[in-house]
Amino acid sequence: MAKIIDGKQIAEEVKTKLKNKIESLKENGITPHLSVLLIGDNPASHVYVSMKEKACSKLKISSEVRRLSKELSQEEVIKNVEELNNNKDVNGILIQLPLPKHLNENEILMKINPQKDVDGLHPVNFGKLLAGNPEFVPCTPAGILEILEYENIDPEGKHAVVVGRSNIVGKPIAALLMRKAKGGNATVTVCHTRTKETAHFTRQADILIAAMGVPETITGDMVKEGAVVIDVGMNRVDDPTAKKGYRLVGDVHFESVEKKVKAITPVPGGVGPLTIAMLMKNTVLAAKNQNLS
Repeated sequence: MAKIIDGKQIAEEVKTKLKNKIESLKENGITPHLSVLLIGDNPASHVYVSMKEKACSKLKISSEVRRLSKELSQEEVIKNVEELNNNKDVNGILIQLPLPKHLNENEILMKINPQKDVDGLHPVNFGKLLAGNPEFVPCTPAGILEILEYENIDPEGKHAVVVGRSNIVGKPIAALLMRKAKGGNATVTVCHTRTKETAHFTRQADILIAAMGVPETITGDMVKEGAVVIDVGMNRVDDPTAKKGYRLVGDVHFESVEKKVKAITPVPGGVGPLTIAMLMKNTVLAAKNQNLS
């Protein structure tokens, strides 16, 4: 039976280490501050932002959430970003995705000061990552690396298969796993919606990262014995028997895959807590860089 990786426990250890760094900054008169732009009424986005607020509060990181109307224009959103860029008390800026369809996501992300880009999505930070010198690593890929390190799973020489090619997860984790550094040196294959016979590749994976956003797509017959499976998916599926009328599942069919693999992250309680912990870590790093460099 597979080891069920406890993302909550790993995240708590990350945050415990952060507490000393936060105290050290405060002794120098610096309180890390995160500002979040939440645009529109996407229920999942509101839940995620609330979780980020709670994490900030617990670590005594200052935070602000600007809850803005879904009717806001591109120019008005950019004006908000520029206000935060110009506020020296704001160390980190996060734009909660996805945005309403009428907004140009790339243009808005481009407006964030790269030194405050704690989501690691600005082209400057993306470029540093691809060059092998990352500063702000996107939070979910950073969390995946944290899981692998904590569990003593060294990617070096292994075949890592990433299913999904988003800027938030797929592309950056592929780059991180192939870089010539500790936690890298894997042979990486990326599969996506135009890949023919995805299962042909997933069955070869020593480390399989599922990040498509499609419920329970990876099934037991698509993985090899003894693989490590990291499930990034967080999908709502209707379930009349559940109290809320739905349940959360990953991109992996947990029951069939668990029987075959060495280790697997659950949903919820796997990658999700690490994503938030790494956001806190990036915010603290931003505060340090802006004030003590």
